[in-house]
Amino acid sequence: MAGAQSLVAAETGTRPGSRYLATFAIFDTFDNEAGRDAHLAGEVAAAPMTHADELLATTPEIRKAHVLADKLPA
Repeated sequence: MAGAQSLVAAETGTRPGSRYLATFAIFDTFDNEAGRDAHLAGEVAAAPMTHADELLATTPEIRKAHVLADKLPA
């Protein structure tokens, strides 16, 4: 997953707050829904699925969450 960070950084519309959580989840933030859709249709979202059956107990599930409130640094 760490190798995908450069792919995420190169995407238009992906915010700098994107983080990879080591154990169970990946949390990315986007400027808008178009940025999210482009990300999910791209290389980064496809990469974990390539070897998921070898690395994970179950098929990964991609769920879209919506931020209801935030407090970003100034």
